[in-house]
Amino acid sequence: MSTTIAPQSGGSKERVRQDKSQLNWRQRRGQWDVKYSPYLYIAPFFIVFGVAGLFPIIYTAFISLQDWDLVRNSGEYIGFGQYNWVLHDREFWIALRNTFSIFLLSAIPQLVAATVIAAMLDQNLRARTLWRMGVLLPYVVAPVAVSLIFSNMFGDKFGLINTLLSDIGIDPILWHTDIIPSHIAIATMVNFRWTGYNALILLAAMQAIPRDLYEAAAIDGAKTVRRFFSVTIPQIRPTMIFVIITATIGGLQIFDEPRMYDQTGTGGANKQWLTITMYLYNIGWGKFNFGRAAAVAWLLFLIIIAITLMNNYLTRRFVSGEDAVKKSKKTSLKLTAKGGK
Repeated sequence: MSTTIAPQSGGSKERVRQDKSQLNWRQRRGQWDVKYSPYLYIAPFFIVFGVAGLFPIIYTAFISLQDWDLVRNSGEYIGFGQYNWVLHDREFWIALRNTFSIFLLSAIPQLVAATVIAAMLDQNLRARTLWRMGVLLPYVVAPVAVSLIFSNMFGDKFGLINTLLSDIGIDPILWHTDIIPSHIAIATMVNFRWTGYNALILLAAMQAIPRDLYEAAAIDGAKTVRRFFSVTIPQIRPTMIFVIITATIGGLQIFDEPRMYDQTGTGGANKQWLTITMYLYNIGWGKFNFGRAAAVAWLLFLIIIAITLMNNYLTRRFVSGEDAVKKSKKTSLKLTAKGGK
């Protein structure tokens, strides 16, 4: 006969407790180090983010519900009255239109140009370091200097661009008067500053691509353009998503270029290039209505979150090829079903 002994879970727990009680200080400190040290390593980030990031956002939301007085550093609670005023202000919608227009005119050409420049820098060029430093120089230049130079280049009467256009028989363009030309001029400044920066980010992703893939594609007979669209673009999809999202956030917060586009910094006589951030600045530091400015800041925050989520969804759906994967699965299921019949 065989005797089965049931495990005594209560006794094992007591033995573990006795073993823990017998540990010395160094052994206990070692256990605490293994258990709690990962949280201590990441704690500084969350502390800094809470103080410098999360607290201002929450405090701004609190101020946006007040009729805030900067002198008394207090305000009277009025609920969503500030939001109601901003949403019924015609100037807000003009600023929103201008912001999206400048963003679209800058983000799309910027991404295309950065991808092409990165692909060119990824080739076996002489003095590659010099060329890579060269594309980063516009990013190093101060935004104020770039804005002043380009605002003079796009002058209505004596600007360099209009002078060149008149030399070839084209009528001068009113860069500081008409809406679309002013947006094109400001978008040109943004592209000048940020294209090289994004090109270097995409170049780093391209250099991480295994060269075996290019060799295999070349053996299969793929030419340079075919290898670029079939090998390079699919391999840098995560980096392209990152660049698109950062360009979206930065494009919707544009301030320096339109602010310095003319001498007054008010967004034009008829608010032709007034952006949301300029509108916020004018309300806060122009009219000293910080409750209303906080409401504009929160509306801009919600708009950026919505556009970023939508942008992330679209880029992952189309750029990441999820649609192609789904279509291939559907096709394979249909072929399987036909074969079974």
